[in-house]
Amino acid sequence: MKLFQMKTTPLGVERTREFLEDNYLCIGYPGTGDLQQADREDIRVKLLQSGVCGEQELEAAVDHLELFVHDMQDGDYVLIADGEWVHLGDLGDYFYEDTYDNEEDGRCHRRGVTWLKSMSRHSLNSIAGELLAEDALISRYQGTLPSARLELWIGDAGADTRFGGSPATVDQDTLDLAVAVLKEALHSGDAERRERAAIAILQYAR
Repeated sequence: MKLFQMKTTPLGVERTREFLEDNYLCIGYPGTGDLQQADREDIRVKLLQSGVCGEQELEAAVDHLELFVHDMQDGDYVLIADGEWVHLGDLGDYFYEDTYDNEEDGRCHRRGVTWLKSMSRHSLNSIAGELLAEDALISRYQGTLPSARLELWIGDAGADTRFGGSPATVDQDTLDLAVAVLKEALHSGDAERRERAAIAILQYAR
């Protein structure tokens, strides 16, 4: 089991809502064809032939595609940022969609995702927070992960001190006030604010 972070703007287009609603991720780099059987050198050649990146960006692009196509596996986990929110997903297999293999779209290299948990960015433990803050388009956490319930480990309340985290302590009055604020937000005129408040309350109720 591995944990990755991914940015949500392939080819500079923000696709967070689409990823969440359609249960997938994509990484861009059109013009390279199906990479299922491609090794690192094949990926490099295909990138050069496609012209989607210059010489200076080539090695980083090879790294990104190798991580997405080969290092990620069915059953691994991914974190994506969504403003002040973070979403944890269980990854599926890599697949290639020829229909979207063009410079205007670029959504050809894909993985299915089952989204497991949404939480406030401020509630991440330090390790998950540092991974998510990395600048790379895609990167892998290199440390030791718990053997089960990763969705609990990524938050302070579920952190294990062996992984550098520490449980958060919040008094009951503060919790009651926070829940009251979320309940009030459920009646907001902003649909997105209502949705986020509902998610937060459901996560708290667990």
